[in-house]
Amino acid sequence: MPLRELWGGEADRLAAAVAAAGDRRAALVAAVRGRMGPADPLVGPVVAGLAEGSVRDVADALGIGERQLRRRSLAAFGYGPKTLQRVLRFQRALGLARAGGPLAEVAFAAGYADQAHFAHEVRDLAGEPVRNLL
Repeated sequence: MPLRELWGGEADRLAAAVAAAGDRRAALVAAVRGRMGPADPLVGPVVAGLAEGSVRDVADALGIGERQLRRRSLAAFGYGPKTLQRVLRFQRALGLARAGGPLAEVAFAAGYADQAHFAHEVRDLAGEPVRNLL
C-alpha cells in the first residue's frame, strides 16, 4: 500500500525530508516514531511479567485490571497478553533449541506440557516445523 494512502500529504513531506537528510534511515525512523506517540510505560513490565507469570498475576502486580492489560497489550503488540505469553515462551524455547538441547528437554525447560505441545505451538506461531526453523 502506498504511504500516501495512509498518511496523505504528510507522505510527500516525509519523502522530501528523508531525501534531504544526511542519514535517511534515522530521518525515517524519527518520522515514524513521531507519529506513534509516546510508548506505554507498562510495556517493559508487561513483557517481563508475562515471561514468568499469569495474566492475572501481571495485572495485579501492575495495579490494573485484566481488561485494561488486554487493551494495552493490543495497542502495544497487536495481540492480547495470552498470545504474548505464547510468543515469549516460543522465543525462549527456540533459543534453547538453537543452543543444541534435545527438543524434549527444550520443551520442558520452556514450559510446554511435552514435546508434542511444543511442536504444535511452533507450527501455529511460525507456520513451520521446529526443525525448519533451526
